[in-house]
Amino acid sequence: MNISDLFIKRPIMTSLVMIAVMIFGVFAYRILPVNDLPNIDFPTIQVTSNLPGASPETMASAVATPLERQFSTIAGVDSMTSTNGQGVSIITLKFTLDRSIDAAAQDVQAAISKAARQLPQDMPNPPSYQKVNPADSPVLYLALSSPTLPLSQVNEYADTIISPRISMIKGVAQVLVYGAQKYAVRV
Repeated sequence: MNISDLFIKRPIMTSLVMIAVMIFGVFAYRILPVNDLPNIDFPTIQVTSNLPGASPETMASAVATPLERQFSTIAGVDSMTSTNGQGVSIITLKFTLDRSIDAAAQDVQAAISKAARQLPQDMPNPPSYQKVNPADSPVLYLALSSPTLPLSQVNEYADTIISPRISMIKGVAQVLVYGAQKYAVRV
């Protein structure tokens, strides 16, 4: 007797098995986490370097290249992207999904330390890194302006009052203030 004979000779049992499979499917569908955009945390680290007054070409050759050379030796690097601007270099390292972000951060710190001897001596601060999630794009842009206050006071208000209050809201990862005019005294 084969399996098809069993279901042909017993139609009631066949109906009950079919109903049980359908009920199981409905319950499984309800608890199955289906999402158009799955919640995946890509292990990504962003390294920022500053050298005031340096051109983008200088940032690329004197700052980004030695760092990239060291970062390329780190295990698990999936891709590396470098963006160089006036006085700033940003290197984004994306790691494979199986790589721990904490272990990758330690490796990035070690690579920054190794590259420190090859970086320009007049850098005000060593390169810094932060763990980022590319899926966490900004959800709020807030623009401040005033017809009566100078830009420096508007910036101070944004830095001292608005930014700390927004950063205390649950779920806010980072608050950045752009557009400030920082004054420098040259002697």
